[in-house]
Amino acid sequence: MEQQITYSQSPEHIAQLGAFKAEVVINSPGRVNLIGEHTDYNNGFVMPTAIDKTIQFYLKKNGTPSQARITSLNYDSHFSFDVATYDPNGVEWTRYIVGVVEEIKKLGHSLKGFDCMMYSNLPMGAGISSSAALECGLAKGLNELFDLGLTDLEIIKLSQMAEHNYVGTKCGVMDQFASVMSRENHVIQLDCQSLEYQLLPFAIEPYKLLLLNTNVSHSLSTSEYNVRRAECEAGVALLQKWYPEIITLRDVTLEQLQKHKADFDPVVFKRCEYVLEENQRVALAAKALKAEDLKTFGTLMYGSHEGLQHKYQVSCKELDFLTDFSKNYDAVLGCRMMGGGFGGCTINLIHEDHIDAYVEAAKKAYHKQFNIKLSTFTAMPANGGERIH
Repeated sequence: MEQQITYSQSPEHIAQLGAFKAEVVINSPGRVNLIGEHTDYNNGFVMPTAIDKTIQFYLKKNGTPSQARITSLNYDSHFSFDVATYDPNGVEWTRYIVGVVEEIKKLGHSLKGFDCMMYSNLPMGAGISSSAALECGLAKGLNELFDLGLTDLEIIKLSQMAEHNYVGTKCGVMDQFASVMSRENHVIQLDCQSLEYQLLPFAIEPYKLLLLNTNVSHSLSTSEYNVRRAECEAGVALLQKWYPEIITLRDVTLEQLQKHKADFDPVVFKRCEYVLEENQRVALAAKALKAEDLKTFGTLMYGSHEGLQHKYQVSCKELDFLTDFSKNYDAVLGCRMMGGGFGGCTINLIHEDHIDAYVEAAKKAYHKQFNIKLSTFTAMPANGGERIH
């Protein structure tokens, strides 16, 4: 299938990068999450992997004491700042960059002036975590450029804190972990509490992962993310009356939650119930993958979407339409919304022989329903961020 979203480097970009003479080049991938959505910030379980769509970082020292100059080739955007002085007033995309620099400094490292060019073939707004790719790629690049000696886990955690402290999204650790630690042809079963993980072989041939991008991004996506986190924390605070040892929803059983249902605000109860059920789905999905039982895996994906739609309420009519649409096709074993919600992509487990026909049918139906063009692309497990020069 011809991929519908591509960013091919123009001769002008290639010439710019050639003239730039980078000392370090980093490939930093986006990620998909097969199952385990909105569980990471509740210290739960997730199943992500990096994918073969990346941001490339070209870095070199520029000989100045502290001047950083950043260029995004995709958007022809330029940004400069002083690495020695924190300025909180930049536009949103620059806060990821400044945040990474500030978090590196908090670990006791000093940086000097550097230049960085970035080039991406990550579809923006598709819910495949371009933000984590940006944070982790820059952190890894600066680590290599200045020989900082940061471990992979330090890169993961400082990148997460950059998003918390400078962007304002209280994200879990999943996106950054997947962007750094993934391996080709595997998915990660990650415990977000202990950060223990297993690499599970992703033997799904002749099936593939197909992403259908709704090309909508409802304004609720950022604000409601933090609301959901607060609702889960409210559930934990209530349960601590009876179970003081509980710290997060990870420590709660469904039996404990059900026992005190009458004491809960109904909305908060639904949020907590979804998280506990989704954790169970991740465990069952790992078992199904190990058994190469893709039918069960697909059924769990549908169960995940149903919970996200009705209990966690982070879906939208466009995502629900595409998920319902997939149920009419035997070639699709499973489908669900992926990412924070309120837009972005559905992820579909589909037989490779039927991708073209399915994409054509889905595009036609989606345009008829919403008068919006659907974008599609395949994505398969790839290595985490790595130095390629």
